[in-house]
This record gives sequence, C-alpha cells and structure tokens, in this order.
Amino acid sequence: MSKITASMVKELREKTGVGMMDCKQALTENDGDMEKAVDWLRAKGLSKAAKKSSRAAAEGLVGVATDGKRGVLVEVNSETDFVARNDQFQDMVSKITSVAMETRGDVEALKAAPFPGAGKSVEEHVKEMVGSIGENMTVRRAAYQEVPEGAVVAYMHNQAAPGLGKIGVLVALESAGDTAKLEELGKKLAMHVAAAAPLALSEEDIDADVAERERAVYVEQARESGKPENIIEKMVEGRMKKFFKESVLLSQIFVMDNETPIAKVIKEAEAEVGAPIKLTGFTRMQLGEGVEKKQEDFAAEVAKTAGV
Repeated sequence: MSKITASMVKELREKTGVGMMDCKQALTENDGDMEKAVDWLRAKGLSKAAKKSSRAAAEGLVGVATDGKRGVLVEVNSETDFVARNDQFQDMVSKITSVAMETRGDVEALKAAPFPGAGKSVEEHVKEMVGSIGENMTVRRAAYQEVPEGAVVAYMHNQAAPGLGKIGVLVALESAGDTAKLEELGKKLAMHVAAAAPLALSEEDIDADVAERERAVYVEQARESGKPENIIEKMVEGRMKKFFKESVLLSQIFVMDNETPIAKVIKEAEAEVGAPIKLTGFTRMQLGEGVEKKQEDFAAEVAKTAGV
C-alpha cells in the first residue's frame, strides 16, 4: 500500500476543495491514486447532494452578463444567504452565467455544458460544490435577450458583486441609433423594470390565464355590491383596464418622473438617439421568486439610486 503523504493530501484538497480528512480518506481508500481519489470524492459529493436535495434552496444569487447585442440572466440557488456571500459560490455563479450566454437561456443545455476549466459539466460541478460546501445548490433558471442591432442593457439591483445580486433585469432595444445613448436609455428602463415589475411588454403578451383569474376576482368583488349584471360588467371592464395599464411595461408610468408612460419615454428618446427605437423585450429575474418574502419599496430605492 502506498504511503499517503501530507503533500498528496494538500494536492487533492487544492484540486477538489474538499476537507483534509476526507481527502486523506479518499487517498487511503484508493491506494494513493490521485485520479481515483478525485472520482471517489465526486461520488461522495453526489451522495451528499442527494441527501440534501429535499432541503429548500431559496437563497443564492442572480447573475447577469451582456456583450452589446446579447444578454443573459441566471438564477443559482443556495440554502442560506451566508453561502451566497461566499467568494467560491460567487465565482461559480459568475462562470455559470458566462456559459449561459452561449446556451442562450436554455437551462438543460446550460447544465450539460462544460464548466470553465473543470473538465466536467456545470451540473456535475454544482453537485461537487454541494459536497464541498455542505449545502444544497441548484441552477434554477436562465433567460436570454438578443437584438440584431441596437443594445441589450443590464441592471442589477443592490449588486452584491460585479454582475451578481438579487434582482437582475435585461432590456432589449432595437435601433440603428447612437449606441451610447441607447445604452443610457436602456439602463433607465431596466431600473424602472426592477422597481415596477411589469408582467408583460404589451397587453397582448399578458398570459390569458393570468388575465382570466384577475377578471374572475373582479367579477366576484363587483357582485358583492348587489348591482345588476350590466353594471357589474362595466365595473369589471374598468378594473381590467386599470390592471392592464399597471401591469404592461409600455403603459406603465416611468418611476423616475411619475408622470410619463414608458412608450412615450422611448418615443421622446428617439431624437437624442438619432433613430427609431423598438423595445423588443425585457426580463426581470428576482431571486427566489414565488417564495413569500418581505416586500420592499423598490421604486423608492431605484429613484434614490438614480438621484431623483
């Protein structure tokens, strides 16, 4: 049997990030064979990941990356905010986000893609990190925006590290105009999206099921008034118009001046940009969306950040 030296344990630890005692055991179990020891630890990491898979992973980070005409958002979850502040976790999320640019927001393709410099897939690397850090982690979702000409602009609300935070936004602006001016407009619009959380770009883009559920609630509320059906219908239509106006990005009131509809903000910017501008899409990704959390006044925060 090969003698397990301190330098061998140190080398394995540097390769895997696993604790010293586990590294020593891995080398002992595999007669000092470094590659077999790595595989043994990988298997152990996978085992730990399986045991922890039932634990909620609602913390973590949203990562964002852009390269002019393309942009991507990725959410990687962890169990605690403490791990999300870990440099190793932040580095992993940044690298996963860079990979996601090439997989164009396809989560399954992202998980299967090679993790930079690791010789394994993104999914395998995340599972190894679970074994190393001892906390459940998962690549939850990704989103991608692209324009043929113009700019895809990103904004990260309350950035924890470059390109990392809890609310990330992408805004896609198609235009042949001044790119710098376009990016300036895009930044303001992205900050608005972070604050106002629109459901869709236009009324036609709102999910029919969402609109129908909203209508059903308004119908029940109106019927409680005891008014005739024809009056109830008018009441419901009025409330639905208000719902669409407040939920659709192009009709929302710009949070930075509280008076101008977003569609008008874009139209007025065309003179400065020097060409027509089309807002082709946006994505707002908030960490742990769907989990009940304390609500904060993001509109006030964004206005403060913008100095208005």
